[in-house]
Amino acid sequence: MLTIEDLFVKVGGREILKGINLQISDGENFILFGPNGSGKTSLLMTLMGFDGYEIVKGRIYYNDQDITHMPAYDRARLGIGMSFQRPPTIHGLKTRDMVKLCAGGREVDVDEMAKEVNFTELLDRDINAGFSGGEIKRSELLQLMAQDPGLVLFDEPESGVDLENMNLIGKVIRGILDGPLEPRNGISMKELKSRHQTSGLIITHTGYILDYINADRGQVLYEGKLCCTARPRDILDHISKYGYKECVRCLN
Repeated sequence: MLTIEDLFVKVGGREILKGINLQISDGENFILFGPNGSGKTSLLMTLMGFDGYEIVKGRIYYNDQDITHMPAYDRARLGIGMSFQRPPTIHGLKTRDMVKLCAGGREVDVDEMAKEVNFTELLDRDINAGFSGGEIKRSELLQLMAQDPGLVLFDEPESGVDLENMNLIGKVIRGILDGPLEPRNGISMKELKSRHQTSGLIITHTGYILDYINADRGQVLYEGKLCCTARPRDILDHISKYGYKECVRCLN
């Protein structure tokens, strides 16, 4: 579903990503670890096509289509969605209307979907205006549910979320990645089963999300380079015991 070939990226004139090679298959959930400043968010922002992330070298393919220089809105239309670590507040746009926009013209039952993320009472408020950390995450997940993407980029889904909200958010993320149990967004179950499975590229620091999703593979991004390929749980345990310095030894 996603192929990254020898990707070098600069931000503000400084090289951040240095030769990233990565493949993610249909239905695969890939976990990305790394210390602050290692380039994890820059990788996701580059994959989503945001300005300010200069691709110096390399290619990005989504479902065999070259999207290296494609604008963000076209990538979203192709089926790439993203949950941000710190999404913006948008005054003048109600969350309900944003969810409908995310559905791309399909008929969706916004109120019914909002019940799944305990968001009904917040639908008619401006996006993220005065929301808590958990409410912001639930708002984003509601928008992703409406978009129904084939590839979801999660930038620290645990960030700013208390343990009470984490249980709900973790279950909803699992539902997005594993697919709905019932028809949704005007799509029949027959059509859902014939489509590509949803894949996930997930940044995590705490590892809480691993309690809720089926994590297939993991790597560490350190100083702009991928290293230390292993099962996500094993990587997390290793980092907890030895820190990221051991990843430098592995990389070298």
